[in-house]
Amino acid sequence: MDKATVISLAEATLTLVLLVSLPPIIVATVVGLAISLFQALTQIQEQTLSFAVKLIAVIATLVFFGGWLTAELLTFSQNVFADFPRLIR
Repeated sequence: MDKATVISLAEATLTLVLLVSLPPIIVATVVGLAISLFQALTQIQEQTLSFAVKLIAVIATLVFFGGWLTAELLTFSQNVFADFPRLIR
């Protein structure tokens, strides 16, 4: 396995990780900002409110995007395993 192949595979892997982790991170950020703004406006200082709402939102996002995320990971894995004989030369 040459350096170009390793770099290409690592780049594809990191791109897939970024793509798969993007929806939950965006939802957690937006919900966290909204809850923080709500807490600042109403002067509610409950620490668990932000965590609980973000947890529910991220779980809902993973359920909603779960099929697509799984399909992306499965396609990538199938491609790597299909190219494995070529990669180990």
